[in-house]
Amino acid sequence: MKKIFILTGEPSGDRLASEVIKNVKKNRSDVEYLSLGGQYLNSIGIKSIFDQKEITYIAFTDIFFNLFKIRRKINETVNKILDFNPDILFSVDSPDFTLRVSRIIKKKKPNIRTIHFIAPKVWAWREGRVKKMKKYIDHILLLFNFEKSYFDKENLTNSFVGHPLLDYKNEKSIDIGQLLNGNKVISIFPGSRESEIKLHVPILFDFIKKMNLKDDSYNYVLHSTERYKNLLNNYLKKQNLQNVQIISDEKIKSSVIKKSVFAIVKSGTVSLEVCKEEVPSIIIYKMSYLNFFIAKLFLKIKFANMINIINDKEIIPELIQKDCNANEIFKTVYYFLKKPDMIRNQLIKVKQTINDLTSKTSSGEEASKVLLSYLM
Repeated sequence: MKKIFILTGEPSGDRLASEVIKNVKKNRSDVEYLSLGGQYLNSIGIKSIFDQKEITYIAFTDIFFNLFKIRRKINETVNKILDFNPDILFSVDSPDFTLRVSRIIKKKKPNIRTIHFIAPKVWAWREGRVKKMKKYIDHILLLFNFEKSYFDKENLTNSFVGHPLLDYKNEKSIDIGQLLNGNKVISIFPGSRESEIKLHVPILFDFIKKMNLKDDSYNYVLHSTERYKNLLNNYLKKQNLQNVQIISDEKIKSSVIKKSVFAIVKSGTVSLEVCKEEVPSIIIYKMSYLNFFIAKLFLKIKFANMINIINDKEIIPELIQKDCNANEIFKTVYYFLKKPDMIRNQLIKVKQTINDLTSKTSSGEEASKVLLSYLM
């Protein structure tokens, strides 16, 4: 039996990894798996060595205040991987955690092939990391074609595979008529981490109240992970809002996105899923003042959203930090909803960009081909 250990650090990485492994499983039945994963890998029968949330830290200060715990978890993870002795260590995203583990594994057992999915954003900050990465990463899989030049320059073997969220899926839509109550729907994505939810949700509820005073013909659906659904429901219970619902079921979420007339999206990968479904949107993001100050010191990019970064201009409005408040969100959303020409122009430019980011087959299939080549 061949062996693959799948190493993730947060829910988005868990989801991306599961799409790749599904395709590996279609081609090889003689592979044993173990992971540090979450609900998506678990749903395809892959056990995790411990709960993923134990190592899911988002911000600079979160990492700083949990350094000893993270170091302990890195060592624990390394030992579990060495005990499993895989042919491939397949790490996905969360570079501050996963690449630290990969570096130690490569030093202790050079024969384990290390493949990393989602390159660290070296085009945004710390380009010099590539020189170090090539010492312990055998192959890196890229979401975006423009990233290749950064790794080709240092002769780190790489493949553009595209983004799983952009893969075409002809899923049968679920009837969500009862959920909509005949109203138009605005989808809201407050974040997949507790720290993001705590910062964004109070602002978003204030925005909804302002919208209801101006136009109460909309329903609002907050998209949640299963882990934080109760947290969001607890927030909602304290509000006098009758036109807000919280959903965590992935199939229902997909159908709601398709039916949405607009979306308010926390900066991150989910924004691409919204773009793929041709839903007009704005981007929001807020962090602590300390984390924002640190980010501003190091980041080389002008925008937070990938569509804007690639085009080097604001195609999708970004309300970041001080602009991420109920008044600004209300003004921007209400203005867009009254301007169909603006919505149409945004969607045209977004579609052109999405087409350039989509792989020939699917990202899961392209990435699985790389993994399979190392199992020969």
